[in-house]
Amino acid sequence: MTVEEKTIRTTTATVVSKSGDKSIKVAIEYKVKHPKYGKYVRRRTTFGVHDEHNQAGVGDIVEVTQCRPMSKTKSRRLVRIVQKAVAEK
Repeated sequence: MTVEEKTIRTTTATVVSKSGDKSIKVAIEYKVKHPKYGKYVRRRTTFGVHDEHNQAGVGDIVEVTQCRPMSKTKSRRLVRIVQKAVAEK
Protein backbone atom coordinates (compact mmCIF):
# COMPACT_ATOMS: atom_id res chain seq x y z
CA MET A 1 0.00 0.00 0.00
CA THR A 2 1.44 3.36 -0.98
CA VAL A 3 1.11 6.59 0.98
CA GLU A 4 -1.62 7.88 -1.37
CA GLU A 5 -3.78 4.78 -0.84
CA LYS A 6 -3.60 4.90 2.97
CA THR A 7 -6.46 6.85 4.51
CA ILE A 8 -5.74 8.99 7.55
CA ARG A 9 -8.54 8.73 10.09
CA THR A 10 -9.42 12.18 11.43
CA THR A 11 -12.33 13.18 13.65
CA THR A 12 -13.77 16.42 14.93
CA ALA A 13 -14.18 16.72 18.69
CA THR A 14 -14.67 19.25 21.50
CA VAL A 15 -11.96 20.00 24.06
CA VAL A 16 -13.25 19.23 27.56
CA SER A 17 -10.06 19.61 29.62
CA LYS A 18 -6.46 20.81 29.51
CA SER A 19 -4.81 17.89 31.26
CA GLY A 20 -1.24 19.11 31.49
CA ASP A 21 1.68 20.30 29.39
CA LYS A 22 1.10 19.42 25.72
CA SER A 23 -2.00 17.38 26.57
CA ILE A 24 -5.74 17.89 26.18
CA LYS A 25 -8.81 15.71 26.58
CA VAL A 26 -11.42 15.76 23.83
CA ALA A 27 -14.92 14.30 23.71
CA ILE A 28 -16.79 12.91 20.72
CA GLU A 29 -20.55 12.90 21.26
CA TYR A 30 -22.93 10.72 19.28
CA LYS A 31 -26.42 9.21 19.53
CA VAL A 32 -27.28 5.51 19.69
CA LYS A 33 -30.70 3.96 19.42
CA HIS A 34 -31.69 2.04 22.57
CA PRO A 35 -32.16 -1.64 21.65
CA LYS A 36 -35.38 -2.18 23.61
CA TYR A 37 -37.15 1.18 23.79
CA GLY A 38 -36.07 2.75 20.51
CA LYS A 39 -35.24 6.11 22.09
CA TYR A 40 -32.00 7.78 21.01
CA VAL A 41 -29.50 8.06 23.86
CA ARG A 42 -26.50 10.41 23.89
CA ARG A 43 -23.11 8.76 24.32
CA ARG A 44 -19.68 10.30 24.76
CA THR A 45 -16.15 9.00 24.20
CA THR A 46 -13.13 10.86 25.58
CA PHE A 47 -9.57 10.66 24.27
CA GLY A 48 -6.24 11.99 25.39
CA VAL A 49 -4.68 14.10 22.62
CA HIS A 50 -1.13 15.39 22.12
CA ASP A 51 -1.13 19.20 21.65
CA GLU A 52 2.48 20.06 20.74
CA HIS A 53 2.21 23.86 20.98
CA ASN A 54 -0.46 24.16 23.72
CA GLN A 55 -2.81 25.95 21.29
CA ALA A 56 -6.20 24.48 22.20
CA GLY A 57 -8.38 25.68 25.05
CA VAL A 58 -11.46 24.28 26.76
CA GLY A 59 -14.51 24.53 24.50
CA ASP A 60 -12.60 24.64 21.21
CA ILE A 61 -13.67 22.41 18.33
CA VAL A 62 -10.59 20.59 17.04
CA GLU A 63 -9.62 18.02 14.44
CA VAL A 64 -7.58 15.06 15.73
CA THR A 65 -5.96 12.11 14.02
CA GLN A 66 -4.59 8.77 15.12
CA CYS A 67 -0.84 8.38 15.56
CA ARG A 68 1.69 6.24 17.37
CA PRO A 69 1.21 6.00 21.15
CA MET A 70 2.72 9.08 22.82
CA SER A 71 2.07 7.74 26.31
CA LYS A 72 -0.15 5.24 28.12
CA THR A 73 -3.33 7.23 27.38
CA LYS A 74 -2.41 9.41 24.36
CA SER A 75 -2.51 7.89 20.88
CA ARG A 76 -3.95 10.83 18.95
CA ARG A 77 -2.55 14.21 17.98
CA LEU A 78 -4.02 17.62 17.23
CA VAL A 79 -4.21 18.46 13.52
CA ARG A 80 -5.86 21.90 13.66
CA ILE A 81 -8.30 24.04 15.57
CA VAL A 82 -11.54 24.27 13.60
CA GLN A 83 -13.26 26.85 15.82
CA LYS A 84 -12.12 28.70 18.94
CA ALA A 85 -14.43 28.83 21.97
CA VAL A 86 -16.38 32.03 22.55
CA ALA A 87 -14.91 33.87 25.54
CA GLU A 88 -17.51 34.76 28.19
CA LYS A 89 -17.43 38.25 29.68
